[in-house]
Amino acid sequence: MNKKLVKWFEDAWYSEMYISAWFMPLSMLYVDAVRLRRFAYRVGIKKKTKLPVPVIIVGNITVGGTGKTPLVVWMAEFLRQQGYKPGVISRGYAGAKDRSGPQLVTAESDPAVVGDEPVLLARRCGCPVAIGRDRPAAAKHLLANHHCDVIISDDGLQHYALERDIEIVVIDGQRRFGNGYCLPVGPLREPPERVREADLVVVNGGAELLEGEWGMQCRGSELVNLKTGERRPLSEFRDGRCDAVAAVGNPSRFFKQLADAGLDCETHAYPDHHPFSAADLQFKQQRPVIMTEKDAVKCAGFAGDRFWYLPIAAELPAEFSQQLLKLLKDKNHG
Repeated sequence: MNKKLVKWFEDAWYSEMYISAWFMPLSMLYVDAVRLRRFAYRVGIKKKTKLPVPVIIVGNITVGGTGKTPLVVWMAEFLRQQGYKPGVISRGYAGAKDRSGPQLVTAESDPAVVGDEPVLLARRCGCPVAIGRDRPAAAKHLLANHHCDVIISDDGLQHYALERDIEIVVIDGQRRFGNGYCLPVGPLREPPERVREADLVVVNGGAELLEGEWGMQCRGSELVNLKTGERRPLSEFRDGRCDAVAAVGNPSRFFKQLADAGLDCETHAYPDHHPFSAADLQFKQQRPVIMTEKDAVKCAGFAGDRFWYLPIAAELPAEFSQQLLKLLKDKNHG
């Protein structure tokens, strides 16, 4: 889709643009289709797959990035510390080359083949990762090759073919639900009331929390050089100007994080999952180029000395951890 058209829709979704009303009949049809599809799964017209281990879905109801991946990484690390053996499944990006069936992903996998987020998950989670458009098939493939006792699904809230035990919805604390309408009038994949059905609701950033919501902060304090692996405090880059690059669902969040750290950056936003080439990052000024960790996965092969990425880690309250464990222990998988 044309970049300007995408930008126009996003502006409309997160503001009260009356022109959006032109698409209201399409939005109503979309909501009807969503409800009909859920009804088909509920009554058994469409079949669900139940796995022999608990399944945790980490998803959202909006289009674009909300912070699911940092939460999945946090959850995999936390569950391993608690003695679990988690595995992660992901759809993989639709633009990836080989989509013949489910496949395992390692830290050395080619992001052009399996997608950038799955490679990042394989590097950060410390547990097995599998991808597949058919999520039940991806999960079965993972269980057939690794001894996992809990499956974490990165995204997939709307993929009801995989029966889930715990649903976690992630909300962008700044943008939340935009104008509150479903596609194409607004950014919602499902009506707002869908959030009430989730077991846990996590808000990424933002100051205000509603009843039942858990706050999550994603923080990073040092940059890593793509070529050398050198680590330097983020604060060391305050003195000069930088180029900031992001091809994620919500690049403005990344740019704001750098600005809040005191960096003066010229920003360059690309479509989510953009397949970077060296030419994309040849800017006129020979300044440090700072990018997200997800983008770094795709740029490592042609990285120069000026290329840096910002690793981030999710922080959640201890009470959230306790509630997650309680939910897991309450599930009976005989």
